[in-house]
Amino acid sequence: MKITGKKILVTGGASGIGLGLTERFISDNNTLIICGRRESVLKQVQSKFPQVIIKTCDLAAETDRIALYKWIQEEHPDLNILVNNAGIQNWMAVTDDDFYSKAMEEIEINIKAPIHLTSLFINLKSLETVMNVTSGLSFTPLVKVPVYSATKAFFHSFTLSLRKLLQSKNIDVIEIIPPALNTDLGGKGLHDFAPPVSDFIDSIFKQIEEGNKALTFGFSENMVKAGPEELKLAFERMNN
Repeated sequence: MKITGKKILVTGGASGIGLGLTERFISDNNTLIICGRRESVLKQVQSKFPQVIIKTCDLAAETDRIALYKWIQEEHPDLNILVNNAGIQNWMAVTDDDFYSKAMEEIEINIKAPIHLTSLFINLKSLETVMNVTSGLSFTPLVKVPVYSATKAFFHSFTLSLRKLLQSKNIDVIEIIPPALNTDLGGKGLHDFAPPVSDFIDSIFKQIEEGNKALTFGFSENMVKAGPEELKLAFERMNN
């Protein structure tokens, strides 16, 4: 299956993995809508790709999520694919003074937002596919990002259930499971060691064409295939 000729919404589509997805979808002749909090960053993408439709919205706010859906419903009721990509990652310890507030922010954006958006967008008659971006950390956590890892484990579990739940509506559910990639997730420079986003995108789009529903790369492929003992060893290696 090659995705072409579709109208697609990518949340957080102006940077990192979201931008990589946006660029690839555009090259495959799809119509792209991207949303995010920073209008200036959205406009930078639009200046490079004038055909991209942008929408400023803060997915941490329930009112903004509802407004985004209503705008799509009115202006783009032919939307085919929702990509729940937007997410944040905080490097922190439970002893930090601001731990709880940062944790709640991650839960709002990484869990509540995609659940809410999914519950809204499946009401569009044109919707064919939901794509959820989880993480290799869904399977074994990195303790430096304890809440992020937990939110992605939650989102992985939810995505497995969603695939079954939406069968009756003929909506496909695809899980995108990235490893650490060279992006600014969590802060500039933290992931400079990691593979480029372009390599990941090339790999997962080949998997999409093969009809796969769980798209992996490198570390995340190993984690998906790992048994309990391998996961335990991976946890110890990552967190020494």
